[in-house]
Amino acid sequence: MENTEAKNNEIPGYAGGSPQEEGSSPKGRRQKTGSQGTREEKDILGSISLPEGCLYGIETKRAMDNFHASGRPVSFGLIDAITTVKKAAAMANCQVGRLSEETETAILAACDDILSHRADDAFQTDAFQGGAGTSTNMNVNEVIANLGLLHMHHKPGEYQYLHPLDDVNMGQSTNDVYPTALRIASIRLVRRLSDSCSRLQESLQVRENEFDKIPKLGRTEMMDAVPITLGEEFGSYAQAIARDRWRIYKVEERLRQMNLGGTAVGTGDNAGRRYMYKVTDTLRDLTGLGLARAEFPMDLTQNNDVFVEVSGLLKALAVNLVKICTDLRLMGSGPNGGLGEIRLAPLQEGSTIMPGKVNPVIPEMVTQAAIRVMANDTAISTAASMGNFELNAFMPLIADTLLESLHLLVEATDSLRTKCIDLLSADEEGCRRHLDNALVIATVLSPSIGYDAASSLAVASKGDRKKFCQMVLEQGLMTKEDLHKALRKAKIPPITETEKQA
Repeated sequence: MENTEAKNNEIPGYAGGSPQEEGSSPKGRRQKTGSQGTREEKDILGSISLPEGCLYGIETKRAMDNFHASGRPVSFGLIDAITTVKKAAAMANCQVGRLSEETETAILAACDDILSHRADDAFQTDAFQGGAGTSTNMNVNEVIANLGLLHMHHKPGEYQYLHPLDDVNMGQSTNDVYPTALRIASIRLVRRLSDSCSRLQESLQVRENEFDKIPKLGRTEMMDAVPITLGEEFGSYAQAIARDRWRIYKVEERLRQMNLGGTAVGTGDNAGRRYMYKVTDTLRDLTGLGLARAEFPMDLTQNNDVFVEVSGLLKALAVNLVKICTDLRLMGSGPNGGLGEIRLAPLQEGSTIMPGKVNPVIPEMVTQAAIRVMANDTAISTAASMGNFELNAFMPLIADTLLESLHLLVEATDSLRTKCIDLLSADEEGCRRHLDNALVIATVLSPSIGYDAASSLAVASKGDRKKFCQMVLEQGLMTKEDLHKALRKAKIPPITETEKQA
């Protein structure tokens, strides 16, 4: 992240963040202290003293006092998206004549300050909060208002010149701003994740081609099966990730519809028809996303099944990542007591007691990230099911977990590609050793000699592949030429003189 302290000084009249009582704000945002005077702010519950230059207001302070559960602040991605919505709303309200040009200019300047991360320390609300996201919306409203006041050469808190609700929140409600912002933040991460999956797929396909001529033992239910190639193994992984990439790419279409302009319950109270169309067009232009106003905004205000759908597709990717990483860990196990069919790049020492030990740390990390995504899917599904009538009070949980899942998967897939798939190599000797020691030839030859005969010879040869081949020829079950053809077709390299002579 860019240096916040240096950039904050570029805001006219802003001398830094505000001092906080110990333990009064969530971890994750750097707090600044300084000797300042105080200002009083009032609401229907009473008044609160705030530091004179504090960029947030009374509603944010109440939220900071009330909510501490997660110990971390709201995602910057969501803050940025809400700020962009506020910017579009100010432009639309000015275009329809509800907001003066002077006020619009101040709001836009304040929004640009936030989007440039010049006031990150002013966003302190905890990720888990009551009120369906109202505290987060008010935090953004108050910071924009106070930054705007500084640009207008007024002091923070002088809301008679620029008000957090009357001006910044004009024509809006948390109930249309928050879900719209979550859609924007999600689309941005969905695009990154789709690209990341595409790159991972390409890396797996490179390995598929590179390892295409390396035979190895296939396994079903953790037991010896029939021969395959190492390339086919990686080709299967590539296909799974390709499906994930396509599903994630397509789900953006579901996220493009928004209820902005619907205000409290989707009916558009206090918004105005001209504003509704203007704000949609403006937000589309600001974000560069194909956003569209929902035909029935109340639906999107009430229902969160779209986020459940997105999360379900993320879970599918997570499941595939766990499967792939488990296989990689097993194939790379050893180096002496494991399968030893691939070599993972050594990235760091793996033990404080066993010298020379190196662990498969990237597949382990990716697996943990994927497990978290699966757990998040349960949280999102449960929260989405608990909406009542015209609103879901548990939107903060949905937002926090969905954005976390998207971020985790972007980072996990990138790390798996760059620090594992791109760096691993095949252990051809290890692949050959397991193939030579496994009596897969019984399965390979059973279509030619019959299942019962193959089963009897497998028992009689006691797992000795050379003896099995000799018995096949001695009993006249196959000719040398037919045996050779069957071995080649099954991708089994010859290991015995009988096989070589065939």
